[in-house]
Amino acid sequence: MSLDKSLKSKSSLTRARNVLKRAERIEKLKFEDRWADGQGALGLPKVRVEKISIGKKKKKKKDDDED
Repeated sequence: MSLDKSLKSKSSLTRARNVLKRAERIEKLKFEDRWADGQGALGLPKVRVEKISIGKKKKKKKDDDED
């Protein structure tokens, strides 16, 4: 019996997540200088998650002058 292509785990790791874990949010806040040392980890401010879109590769044009 074969495995359906939607159940393969290889492609699931490349998807963009829209929710960050608490440690990831704190790390991003530190990078943006919005985190104060000693601040509580509960009630964190919102952090924008940038979606990375993978576009198609551009085709290289061949030089017509080579002939």
